[in-house]
Amino acid sequence: METIKKKAAIVTGASSGIGYAISKKLSALGYEVFGFGRNFENAKWDTADSIHPIVCDILDTDKLCVCIKQIAKAHEVHILVNNAGVGYYGLHEELNPDKIKKLVRTNLEVPMILTQQLLRHLKKNAGYVINISSVTATQTNPHGCAYGATKAGLASFSHSLFDEARKYGVKVVTIFPDITQTNLYRNADFQEGDVLESYLLPEDIAEAIEWILRQRKGVIVTEITLKPQIHRIKKRNLTQIREL
Repeated sequence: METIKKKAAIVTGASSGIGYAISKKLSALGYEVFGFGRNFENAKWDTADSIHPIVCDILDTDKLCVCIKQIAKAHEVHILVNNAGVGYYGLHEELNPDKIKKLVRTNLEVPMILTQQLLRHLKKNAGYVINISSVTATQTNPHGCAYGATKAGLASFSHSLFDEARKYGVKVVTIFPDITQTNLYRNADFQEGDVLESYLLPEDIAEAIEWILRQRKGVIVTEITLKPQIHRIKKRNLTQIREL
């Protein structure tokens, strides 16, 4: 009897936070998930999860492309989730070239490369490209100019890619989350508020993706913005930041 292959999904930044929650959700929905991350020591997978952790620095383009080609050769890739991200905040003059390069490469270059590597497969499988942007993409960011610019670039890429690839059955979705309880703000002088209504949970973004995938054939949700009910953040002092 011929074995029926499970649809495969690729998720970056899968070792924690939003990527971890998305990987768990896609596995529960029946996908074979290949999650990219640098360290999975704190990731707790259930035995029932169909999740394959791949230790890889996504800024190592050669290694990343080799891994992607191996997955695409052996599996039917239906979903690419470009989730991995890095954030540096504060006055722009206080950044340095290395931080700026890391922002641009992680938040924008890698998603474009991964999409290019997988687009023919996603066309064949009428698949999804889901880009995790940020609400900062749609507003001014005087406390994070470079970060907001990379997320705006990712959103622009998504919009154009959808118009380019929609006739081939590819669905391109941009999700714009507000402040979420993740490690993204570990380098910032602020963090999420002290009440649940003041921040999103990673599971909120994962549930939004499930809703997107459950739309009937022929309907595509191209954008979703998620915000907490209350706008509130907490300031952290410099000592706290150095200790993280």
